[in-house]
Amino acid sequence: MANTVPALHSLGDKAAFQLANVTKTPPQYGAITPRWLVRLLDWKPLEAGTLRVNRVVDDDSVEVVCEADEKAVLPASFANYEEKPREYTLNAISSVLHVSTKISDLFSNPFDQIREQLRLTIETVKERQESELINNAGYGLLKNVPAAQRIKTRTGPPTPDDLDELITKVWKEPSFFLAHPRAIAAFGRECTRRGVPPATITMFGAPFLTWRGIPIVPIDKLQVGQRTSILLLRVGEKKQGVIGMYQPGLPGEQTPGLSVRFMGIDQSAVASYLVALYCSAAVLTNDAIAALDGVDVGSYHEYK
Repeated sequence: MANTVPALHSLGDKAAFQLANVTKTPPQYGAITPRWLVRLLDWKPLEAGTLRVNRVVDDDSVEVVCEADEKAVLPASFANYEEKPREYTLNAISSVLHVSTKISDLFSNPFDQIREQLRLTIETVKERQESELINNAGYGLLKNVPAAQRIKTRTGPPTPDDLDELITKVWKEPSFFLAHPRAIAAFGRECTRRGVPPATITMFGAPFLTWRGIPIVPIDKLQVGQRTSILLLRVGEKKQGVIGMYQPGLPGEQTPGLSVRFMGIDQSAVASYLVALYCSAAVLTNDAIAALDGVDVGSYHEYK
């Protein structure tokens, strides 16, 4: 039996769609995060890509007296400096972007292909920057917590008592906690169990949980499995805290410390662009950072 095609009495959707202008979005990239740590750190420009952190050898070396006896000899003292201070050198995070000139010539309306490719590459470089600030073997914050500034949870899950203990390690003007979102959720469960819900504040137009008035900042760059760590920081050079570093005035500078440079077009008509970001971090004094280790993020409770 022959197939019969129904007669059309008007233009169909599929055919009409061929004449329509489709509204498009720029490429959406799920790997992009708010990068709160980069926003909250104080950033110090360097002159030659190196920072030397000079410290006093003994914090109790300077002696003073109050209302000394008139015949008493005033104490003679001085503050001695470390003879071999630590130096931090900027780390380069870079990538070379390739774009076919045919692609950029023919397919750059409504979105410029080079601009979009650069945007996504820069976002990736900046995500790596925040990861290095946490995990780099040389200057990463997690690796540079002094042994005396590390504590463990009492029972596994992060409790209010644990965060209180962490505050005693960075009690001089603490700035914020850093925690994986799962660790923050685990802390929230412990607060709910005890009936002490943490207060919320707004920064950068976003809500943040707090404990004792200190923001708890989420960051997915802290490694997490069954257990993870929570950091507490004091930031700023004036506070002798944690600082970030960058090199200003780079050729092709797009944002502080980040440059984009055109490298030329090869014989295959492919254009190349060098994206480079120079950064590092330094803990100026030992009590500017502390870590709560062994944080169990898999503990749940039944509420009755």
